[in-house]
Amino acid sequence: MGKVEDYLNDKKREDGALFFAVIDPLDYKSLKDAAGVAASAYEAGADLIVVGGSTGVQGRALDETVSKIKEVVDIPVNLFPGNIATLTAKADSIYFMSMLNSRNPYWITEAQTLAAPVIRKIGIEPLPVAYLVVGDGGTVSWVGDAKPIPLSKPKIAAATALAAEMMGFRFVLTDAGSNPPRPIPAEMVKAVSTVISPKTFYIVAGGIRTEEQVRTDIRAGADAVQVGTAIENAKDVKGKVHRLVRAVKEEGKKRLDRS
Repeated sequence: MGKVEDYLNDKKREDGALFFAVIDPLDYKSLKDAAGVAASAYEAGADLIVVGGSTGVQGRALDETVSKIKEVVDIPVNLFPGNIATLTAKADSIYFMSMLNSRNPYWITEAQTLAAPVIRKIGIEPLPVAYLVVGDGGTVSWVGDAKPIPLSKPKIAAATALAAEMMGFRFVLTDAGSNPPRPIPAEMVKAVSTVISPKTFYIVAGGIRTEEQVRTDIRAGADAVQVGTAIENAKDVKGKVHRLVRAVKEEGKKRLDRS
């Protein structure tokens, strides 16, 4: 385990639950705007800044975005790759993801094989993530040729997460995609969190907009919620993130008190 993974697990032990802010530079008018939102999220208490998205910002734009964010935050900056080019040595870590329910082996092992030597060479930390696309799946489902797990079938999500843990993944990420018709239901989050070991870090993403949704996910067993669109669309980014982080930390404290 590297420094970022140690940091995330330490925060999990200390706070009970974490908040990840997603910045997709392609969704902002300028790289400066993207970095400004990241700074506001950091000031409001976010635990991790995640940069990237399904269509994959890359090259100079990615380098500059991560560099600008690193200047204004004092927490790790992690990459959320859309493909093998979503790489920059400016970042601290990367979701080294396998989309386990893709129909295309490229997204399960081939992209990872192509990217691994580059990641080793540039020296960023890989976080071994089992990526499960659920519900509508949105753009990520289309790009990744996924066979999305229906939201009404929590047992399938749980079985896939358990298989991921047995294969050695230390992180599980269930994602309903950006701005889905509905977020992942508590029944699915609970089914996944119940079947995997507490040592496996469970992240829930996709369609999380409100404090109550955050509380529901943490109560159901998520270790972290990952939010992007709700931050991007907020008129007061700092205020919005502060309220979401407060909900995460309050529910995390309750979890620690029960343990």
